[in-house]
Amino acid sequence: MKFGRNDSMKAITSLASLVFATSVATAALAQDATTQTPPPAEAGAGAAAATSGTAPAAEAAAPTEGSDAPVEMAEGATTLPNGMDITPVTQENGRWYNAEGIPTFKIEDGVVDFATFNGFRRYHAECHVCHGPDGEGSTYAPALKNSVLRIDYYEFQEIVASGKQGTNSVMPAFGTNKNVWCYVDDIYVYLLAHGTGEIPRGRPAERADKSDEYTAQEDSCMSM
Repeated sequence: MKFGRNDSMKAITSLASLVFATSVATAALAQDATTQTPPPAEAGAGAAAATSGTAPAAEAAAPTEGSDAPVEMAEGATTLPNGMDITPVTQENGRWYNAEGIPTFKIEDGVVDFATFNGFRRYHAECHVCHGPDGEGSTYAPALKNSVLRIDYYEFQEIVASGKQGTNSVMPAFGTNKNVWCYVDDIYVYLLAHGTGEIPRGRPAERADKSDEYTAQEDSCMSM
């Protein structure tokens, strides 16, 4: 599945239209499965453990076995442990894709493509409370910068859209949260870029401009 093609419904809005109808029920089940809630961003995991004695509900489920472990890639390597080639080949609607039509990032002379930059912003607006700044993980949620290098792209989408029950935590479904789902590919490519070491921690210093095509795609998804 490739987001960004309007004629083949591979844009973010296409999958959103399918997920919206089912993820409300999934989210409700996830909410019923736990009474815990994430701590405020400034409190951190330690505060949650001190007040509850158990792990709080996490924004992401426990990763696939071993997927949270640190990943070391050779300098210049373009193939991830999951077998995906991250080489950018085509750009559509302001986003870059590899030869298989899976979202990826592009960095030229230190300038990060807009979608990857926006993924940094969206991640820190919606995900960092549980998963830690820059996808580095916490005591109760995995380091997504490592997980995305091992799990399949479609598995990543599925977990974000529908949520997942973990051993000591529950990830709620985000398929109906447009602030997450309309930018799920941006979050994904940001985590890829950081996980592979192509961008350091923190806000990218330079970014490409936001294209008119990206804006149109964004407006279409947010208006659904």
